[in-house]
Amino acid sequence: MSGLPTIEKLPPQLITPENFQPYGQVIYASRDGKNFDQEDAKLNLQNGIPRFYIMRLPEKGRKFHQITRHVKCTQCLGSLDGKDWLMAVCPPNNDINAPVLSEIAAFRIPGNCFIKLDVGTWHAGPYFDHDFVDFYNLELSDTNVVDHFTHNYLKSHNLTFEII
Repeated sequence: MSGLPTIEKLPPQLITPENFQPYGQVIYASRDGKNFDQEDAKLNLQNGIPRFYIMRLPEKGRKFHQITRHVKCTQCLGSLDGKDWLMAVCPPNNDINAPVLSEIAAFRIPGNCFIKLDVGTWHAGPYFDHDFVDFYNLELSDTNVVDHFTHNYLKSHNLTFEII
């Protein structure tokens, strides 16, 4: 492919449990002692050693051309300090090796909740307008080594995305 890449604008929608359901779950605070129910994160961390850590990310704009998925575990992300952030996602489609272009969506995530990505959910981000954000991240200890599958839209479609 030649020429400048096409830039596809993705307007973010405010995340809700209903509109995020094809990709995973939105988890909000609940009272201590509440029994496990459908509002709690349904985790799949059985394929290795779980890793819970805080990652500090610098601001890197809102453009991307790569999208990633993990097929061996769920992943949970949330910001510390109540900072809002953005994420692009595409539903899992484990029968093919590329996300469905027409199904990529962007979400604005407030700092009072976290997200659980279902196994195989494609994702790009987090993105934000702060100088940096600390995120808590729950995945497997080797997720980014053995379970990190990326599709590059710049190579496949001469395409870049921008969350506007």
